[in-house]
Amino acid sequence: MERVKGGLVALAVSLGCAGMALAQDAQIEDLSKALRLSDTVAIMRDEGLVYGRDLGLEMLPEGDSEGWQDVVSRIHDADKMQALVEAGFAAALEGEDVGQMLAFFTSERGQEIVGLELAARRAFMDDAVEEAAMDRSARLQDRDAPILERIGRLIADSDLIERNVMGALNTQLAFYQGLIDGGAFEMSQDDVLADVWGQEDTLRRESRDWLNAFLLMAYEPLAPEDLEAYAEFYRSPEGAALNSAVFAAFDRMYEELSYLLGRSIAQRMQSEKL
Repeated sequence: MERVKGGLVALAVSLGCAGMALAQDAQIEDLSKALRLSDTVAIMRDEGLVYGRDLGLEMLPEGDSEGWQDVVSRIHDADKMQALVEAGFAAALEGEDVGQMLAFFTSERGQEIVGLELAARRAFMDDAVEEAAMDRSARLQDRDAPILERIGRLIADSDLIERNVMGALNTQLAFYQGLIDGGAFEMSQDDVLADVWGQEDTLRRESRDWLNAFLLMAYEPLAPEDLEAYAEFYRSPEGAALNSAVFAAFDRMYEELSYLLGRSIAQRMQSEKL
């Protein structure tokens, strides 16, 4: 009986762990919906199509041909992008206490913030809007506007500049690797690293200016206490874990897309030579 009893206990523990895992999976799925990650992916797909077009014009003899547009569209497949983000997001949050994250972002305040961020991201796809936002941010910097001080603390607390810089550098590395694997040219790993890391200072400056302008547009409609509550959330252990998970998920997606773009560019370059 003891062996049977022990087996039943082990089974109960196993089932309990499985139930906890399923419960967390459900919470992470709910959190993804509250953060509207699918809407973010949709915007990033549109951004990727524009970037791919510009890349073709810059690097391919054929320019922005219909054939290249088809390649860029296939690379930026919305379902695949969403799957990459969801998988990375869930993996990064495994074992974390998702309850506090969910409570914040399902609240009225949290949903307003998510909506404002998405609206600003969509608006920034218009170059004129982005340029105007950058100009306004620069003018307010000169006046020491209180909202920029609050935004600056949020950027610093969440390490947003360094995270964006590292993400951009890794994305560039992936693009170079795609070019090399596709046969566009030969470069040593040291040369690739030197070229990419040579962009670090420029990327840091651009990231700082972009973040200030973007977050100003997104958060200016918020009441000061709502922005402070948001910053306080991201100073918490749960906020830090969520911040890391979001970056991990989207960085993984960007790196894969960038590699595929680089390899596809290289393959079309090779075809042009034949």
